[in-house]
Amino acid sequence: MNEYYYIGLDVHKKVISYCIKRVDGRTVKEGTVNATRKALKEWALGIKKPWYGGMEATLFTGWIYDFLLPYSVDLRVGHSYMLRAICASKKKSDRIDASKLADMIRCDWFPESYMSSSEVRDLRRVLRYRKMLVGEAIRMKNKTAGLLMEVGAQYNKKRLYGKKYFNELLENLDDVPDSVIDLLILSRSGMEIFDSNQKRLIAALRDEPLLKNRVERLMSIPGVGEVTALTWVLEVDDPHRFSTIKKAVSYCGLCSAQDESAGKVRRGPLSKQRNKHIQTVLVEAAKLAPRWNPQLAHVYDKERERGSNRNTATLAVARKLVAYMLYVDKKEKTFELKTAA
Repeated sequence: MNEYYYIGLDVHKKVISYCIKRVDGRTVKEGTVNATRKALKEWALGIKKPWYGGMEATLFTGWIYDFLLPYSVDLRVGHSYMLRAICASKKKSDRIDASKLADMIRCDWFPESYMSSSEVRDLRRVLRYRKMLVGEAIRMKNKTAGLLMEVGAQYNKKRLYGKKYFNELLENLDDVPDSVIDLLILSRSGMEIFDSNQKRLIAALRDEPLLKNRVERLMSIPGVGEVTALTWVLEVDDPHRFSTIKKAVSYCGLCSAQDESAGKVRRGPLSKQRNKHIQTVLVEAAKLAPRWNPQLAHVYDKERERGSNRNTATLAVARKLVAYMLYVDKKEKTFELKTAA
């Protein structure tokens, strides 16, 4: 019978603390290893028995997970929120944290977090970077309008960001300091750079074979655009990991936190335990989707008739969008809009 080791890894930017234990809880070895591929390879090759490992989800976890996975029997990434027991201890250190992670793996009560494939995570990184570029482009747009307001210049708000109108505006500005003209040109060029780069990234994702078919099926839902479909595919990855619509809605951050004690239930604001990237996109999509989808328009109107405010009605639409997208993604077929008989 093979004996297995159970290893807890406390991951940091430059160093990783580890603790190796036997099945009975005895510590075999503990220490630190530099967070470099060369050092990790030497460390992994030095472990002479098959091993199970566990680490907490951090900014640095992804590449370490990908690198060590081939050397292990199984390597898991823990849910940060569920691992709060580590932080609740009276004594806390990297060595103690690694020991506790090893015990969680050994006793099989490790709160595992879902890990997508490295290919999906690479594409997800591109999409999130595109989101950052869009935000920077918006900041440059707002700065352009702010500079004009500071000097009392009159402009057409709806046409301000058109290239032709912007050039005409610069030629006709009177009593405006030259420094403001220079800043306006700089803001405009920054906006164009950010905007062109984000479009280039979207075009690359659009042609990605891994995503293309799924995105096209999701876009068959009226009200679901390309960015919404891409975000769903890359943030959710495998739709079958959600056994119910409620679990998918919870993951997307579209339900409130619940606090129940002594038979009393209290509902708070939207839960912070969510994927914030898909939450933002779904809420924005839900604001426009009723224009294109009669069923979603009915959901919005029905919620408003009950006395709910606009934000609550928009969340109801977003939850219905999740239900549609989960169904289409699981069944792998295009959406068919039901019409009244």
